[in-house]
Amino acid sequence: MSKHLTGDTKFTAQVKILIDKIYGRSPLKDSVLERAIAFYDLEHFSQRKLTKLQQDIKYLTETASTKSKFKIEKLESEQREYLQELRFERHHRAQHLQSICREIIELCEGDNFTETNRKSAQLLGTIQLLAPTEGSKVAAVNERSKPLYKSILTLRLLDEVCVKKLLPNRYLEQELAELSTFNYKELRTESEAAYRKFVDNIKVPVLMATILQDIGNYHPDAQQIMYGVDGKQDCYRTLNVEERKSLLQINYRETLKYLLNGIGVSMYLGNSKTERDIFNKVETNKLRFVKELLKSSVNPKLGIGNLLKIPQIYTSIVLSTKASYNYKLLPKVYQALYQNSERGSCSRTIVDALYQITGDFPQGFGVIYIPADVEQEVRYEYAIVNQLYPANVSEPKCRMATRSLTFIGYGHDLVVKKTSNLYFVETAKAFSSISKERLNEILELLSSNYLERKKLDLLPRCWQPGEYFSMKTNQKLWNRSR
Repeated sequence: MSKHLTGDTKFTAQVKILIDKIYGRSPLKDSVLERAIAFYDLEHFSQRKLTKLQQDIKYLTETASTKSKFKIEKLESEQREYLQELRFERHHRAQHLQSICREIIELCEGDNFTETNRKSAQLLGTIQLLAPTEGSKVAAVNERSKPLYKSILTLRLLDEVCVKKLLPNRYLEQELAELSTFNYKELRTESEAAYRKFVDNIKVPVLMATILQDIGNYHPDAQQIMYGVDGKQDCYRTLNVEERKSLLQINYRETLKYLLNGIGVSMYLGNSKTERDIFNKVETNKLRFVKELLKSSVNPKLGIGNLLKIPQIYTSIVLSTKASYNYKLLPKVYQALYQNSERGSCSRTIVDALYQITGDFPQGFGVIYIPADVEQEVRYEYAIVNQLYPANVSEPKCRMATRSLTFIGYGHDLVVKKTSNLYFVETAKAFSSISKERLNEILELLSSNYLERKKLDLLPRCWQPGEYFSMKTNQKLWNRSR
């Protein structure tokens, strides 16, 4: 494949920046992840300082000398200033996190349901296509990309939950009751004010929970399990049962601690007591909702925690960090999800809802299909999954990436039928009568070099479009097709 026209479209560049803002590492240490790590690192120092101030004040109060009165006032002033400093730090972390949540919503939601699904498919597909599918960087890149990918899935699942009223939750039901006069799918068009309120009270808290869901894994105690006491273990290795259990407990405990002590309720910065009381009540309710989402996601059964748990499982497979990661197995993701539902650890109804949204094939997955005119010239072609809500879960909506065995950046959209998709064994068997010579000819045209051809199956079941997508001209898979 030609290496010309490299670089990124504006959208692809935005996605890379957003991934960095959430789980990136930089000298500025200003991502959501780095702010959490800084909180964990300073947590003991802050607590020791507050404890020391309290002890000193108590000791001086008990001595009750004239001289100590001045010292007590000075210490109490220092205590108030430090508590205020910590409150402002929480406020800034909360504002930063919420601004990123709004940025995600702006990038993946449009003026109507159709446009929202197109933008969401573009964001999911771009994340998938930017992630390497082989080599030493797979786990690290996938780990960094997971929170954003999971966030988009959760938002789209939230839409299904709201439209079909699938999950019982008092807070969510109260907010939905206020929208009863509107068509939820067209809420932004029908009432911008109602849409904004729902974003503020439901969508932003849901995204906060989604982004913070695994933040406790970066607490020093969790990192010691992941990297070992000597700090030299592979953090992506398979943990033993005890390590895994301990890590889950630490993540749960420290994630909630960070939510409550590191983020907390946003500060009201105005002068009106009435406004402040209303603001504090609303913000407290939102924080309780985030806490409920996080707590119930550990063992959701039929509750609201499914909204986080099911996208988490899906994302952990599609963007796996395990050594056993195999790109070819990504369309098998629902086997794992339905096994979880059969064990009672999550809701089958909500798995069904996500299945309807994504289908078998993840966004950005490379599909190989037999074109309709195959009788004229025996061949197969490449396409990329680029839309949500397939009419049939096993028949993805795709964008053509090749035409007549030539790579193109301006293909048509098509639905790849099961009977023409080489991913399915029956279709591959029906096509396997082609001569080896012809299959080699096709591979020679569709692979960039001899070494790549040596690694490919003679009759491949799927293809990996990362190199194709690295060229700017091929990053417009979601534009109107010609």
